[in-house]
This record gives sequence, structure tokens and C-alpha cells, in this order.
Amino acid sequence: MSMPFADRHDEPAIHGFLHEPAHPSGDSVAITHGAGSNCQSKLLVGMSDALAYTGFLVLRFDLPFRQARPQGPPHPGSAERDREGIQRAVALLRKRTKGRVFVGGHSYGGRQATILVSEHPQLVDGLLLLSYPLHPPRKPEQLRTGHFPKLTTPAFFAHGTRDPFGTIAEMTSALRLIPSPHALFEVDGAGHDLLAKKSGNKLPEDIVGEFQKASRTWKLS
Repeated sequence: MSMPFADRHDEPAIHGFLHEPAHPSGDSVAITHGAGSNCQSKLLVGMSDALAYTGFLVLRFDLPFRQARPQGPPHPGSAERDREGIQRAVALLRKRTKGRVFVGGHSYGGRQATILVSEHPQLVDGLLLLSYPLHPPRKPEQLRTGHFPKLTTPAFFAHGTRDPFGTIAEMTSALRLIPSPHALFEVDGAGHDLLAKKSGNKLPEDIVGEFQKASRTWKLS
């Protein structure tokens, strides 16, 4: 079950939805969207429902650029403020739970989360990344991995085998740059949206199951 959530007591304001688990594990996840979407995307709603079902408190939220305008990609130069929004969302979850806090998102949102966490390694206990945009389509030389060697926070990546933003082979190679524990879950036949327009898709449940397996090893390490 989800309910609208808003916090305007500080900047940037946080707007989205809070998913309360029926049987809380004490852990929580702040999750956000990609450059062409918002927090009400089918993928994010499905992921948030699946996470809450397994006990996570989930804050599914819009980045500041999307709050500023309902459509279109982020403006050049807005990334820093978007990262500030992610940091605020994490801080709000810290006040609500006593367990581990994870952060992540789809595409652009996930990328900004990794950059933020590479700069603030104690911010969260782990990353949940959906369709990390390794490079622009048809431009494999423009890798977005400059911060990977500074990622000391465990990270879980879910990636489609037909994603134009990076092949599985490219992702596997890039993840070797990350010194922290990490895992890559391949979604066979999926593109950048992961769900690939399928109805009744159980993929969010599968991703959450694999994420939980990975995060349990992080807990023991």
C-alpha cells in the first residue's frame, strides 16, 4: 500500500509516495526515476510494491528537475541539485527506520545515486540500480564510469540484455572498476525500460529476490 508523501521543510523539497510494509524488516529504500520519466513509472511502482511486500519501507520520489517541470529531460547543470534531492530523501528515511538504508533508481536516477554515494560513502548501506546508463546509445566510447573506482558502497545492478545504453559484456567489464562488493542481474530480452511493455510482469519480484540475496552477503561482510 502506498500513500502520497511530501516534505517541504527544507530544500530541495521531496515529493512522491511512501510504501509502508505490512511486516517491516527495519530496512528501507529511497528510489527514483530516469531522465524521461517520473516516480509514477510502471517500473518504479512495481519495484516499490515488491520491495514493500518483502518488508522494506520505500520512498518513491521525483527528482528536483521533474518537480520543476512535468516533462522533458533534466537541464544541463541540474545534476547537482538532483543529487541533493537524493541525499534529502535518504535523510528522511533515516528518521523513519532503524535498519539499513538503500538508495537507487532507474537510469539517470541511479547514475546520480552512484555519483552521490561515491562522494559520500557512509550515506547508505547499498545501491539498487536499474538499467545503469553506461554510455549514450551508439556511443560506447563515452563511458560514465569515472566515479566507479571511488564506489566503496556495495551495489546491485539489474540490466537488460538488449539495453542500448550498455551490453552485458560492457557492464561486466565496467563493474570491475568498482572496489566494493557488487552483483549484476541479467534480464533476458529486456531493453532500457526493463519491463518491455509486458503486462503482469513478475520481474520486480525477481529483481527484489536477487537484491535481497546480494544484500544479505553485504550484511555479513
